[in-house]
Amino acid sequence: MDKSPSCTMIETQLSGIYPFIEKDELESKWMPKAYDAHMLLEKGEGPARNTTGWLRLPWELEASGLSEIKETAARINETSDILLVIGIGGSYLGAKAVIELLAPDSGGGLNRTKVIFAGTGLSGAHTQRIMKSLEGKDFSINIISKSGTTTEPSVAFRIFYGLLSERYGNKATQRVYSTTDANSGALLKLSREKGFKTFYIPGDIGGRYSVLTPVGLLPIACAGIDIDALVEGACLAGKEYSVKAPENPVWQYACARQALYDAGKKIEILSAWSPEYRYFGEWWKQLFGESEGKDLRGILPVYLEMTADLHSMGQYVQQGERMMFETFIWTETEDEGVIIPYDDENLDGLNYLAGKSVDYVNLNAMAGTKEAHMDGGVPCIELRTGVVNARCLGALLYFFQLSCAISGLIGGINPFNQPGVEAYKKNMFRLLGKT
Repeated sequence: MDKSPSCTMIETQLSGIYPFIEKDELESKWMPKAYDAHMLLEKGEGPARNTTGWLRLPWELEASGLSEIKETAARINETSDILLVIGIGGSYLGAKAVIELLAPDSGGGLNRTKVIFAGTGLSGAHTQRIMKSLEGKDFSINIISKSGTTTEPSVAFRIFYGLLSERYGNKATQRVYSTTDANSGALLKLSREKGFKTFYIPGDIGGRYSVLTPVGLLPIACAGIDIDALVEGACLAGKEYSVKAPENPVWQYACARQALYDAGKKIEILSAWSPEYRYFGEWWKQLFGESEGKDLRGILPVYLEMTADLHSMGQYVQQGERMMFETFIWTETEDEGVIIPYDDENLDGLNYLAGKSVDYVNLNAMAGTKEAHMDGGVPCIELRTGVVNARCLGALLYFFQLSCAISGLIGGINPFNQPGVEAYKKNMFRLLGKT
C-alpha cells in the first residue's frame, strides 16, 4: 500500500475477523449484497432516490470551483476574530472533526479567525461561557439549519444575533452567513428578509452526509484549511471506491460489519490512536448511528480514544459481555516524530525504549491491544490510511460515507432517513407549552 502523504486509498485488514466468521461466507453471502447496494446507490433507486447527492458531490465541487466559499471565508478572516458556527448534529460535527484533526491545539483554526461552535445543546452555563469568549472580540455568525426551526440552534441564534445587533447595529446583518435549504424553511425566509449572505444545502443530501457541502466547507475554509485539497481527496476516493469488486475496501468494511452483526456482534467500537480524532469519532457515531439504528435493529457505534481508554474501558472490552467488535483506525506519520531519550539513571526502567519514537511505541500498543482483544473474543477490523492532511482526510470522509450507505442497504435498512428523532421533541414541546 502507498503510505505517502498523498495516499487516498484506505487499507482494510480483515484478518482479525476470520476466527469469528468464515471467509467464504463473507465472499459468497455478503459481497453480492454489496454489489447490489452499490448499484442501487449509483442508480438512485429505492431508498437511494433523491438522497445520494453526496455520492457525486466532490466531482461537482471540483468542476464548479469553490471560489464563493473561499472569498466569503477571506472576508470573514478580514473582519472577525471569531466565527461562531451555530448548528447541531450534521450541521457542525463534520466541520468540527476536520478542524480538530487538521488544526489541533490551535483554538479553532490556523488563521486569525478562530472557529467556535454554539447551538450544540441547551446548557445555559455553556452558552454563558461562549458569550464570555466573545467579549472584546469582533465576531460573525454562520447559522446552519435546513429548516431554521431546530430548537437548539434556533435558541442560540436568537441569543447571539441579539448580541451581534447590540454590538454592530444595522451592520449586524453583514456579519451573518446562513447555510440552509434552497427552497423553503424559516431560516431561508429570515435570510431573505434580513439580507444575510446565504449558502444552500443540496436537497438530496442529508445532514450527516453534508460535510463536503457549504455546511462544512465554509467553517473549514475560515479555519485556514485547504478545502480544494479536501475535495480533491474525496474525488480520488470516489473514483477508487467505485470499483465493483471484493477488493474494494469499502465493500470489505461494510460486509465485515454486517457479517459480524449477523453473528451476534451488536456493538462496533471505533478505536482511534490519537486524541485529535475525538470529534471525528463523534461525526462517525452520528453517521452510522442515525443511518442504521432503526426498526429495532442496527449496530451501536461507540468511540474510544486510545490509549487513554485502555485505562478506563479496556477492562470491559477485554472481559465484558462478548457482543462487540472493534475497528482500529491508524494513520501513518510523516516522520519519526518525538524520540524517547536515554537516561543514565534509568530509574523508570524505560531505557529499552531509548532512541525509539513515541509513534513507534503507539503502533506497538495498537498491535498488542488488537492481539489481546482478539484473544478475549473480540473480532477486529483494521483501517490504515496515509498521513492525515486535507487530501487524505477528504478520502477518509468519503470512505465512511459510502461504507455507511452500503452497510445500511446490505442490512435491509434505509440509511437516509431518521424517523425516530422527532419522538423526544414532541414531549419536550409539550412540557414547554408549545402549541
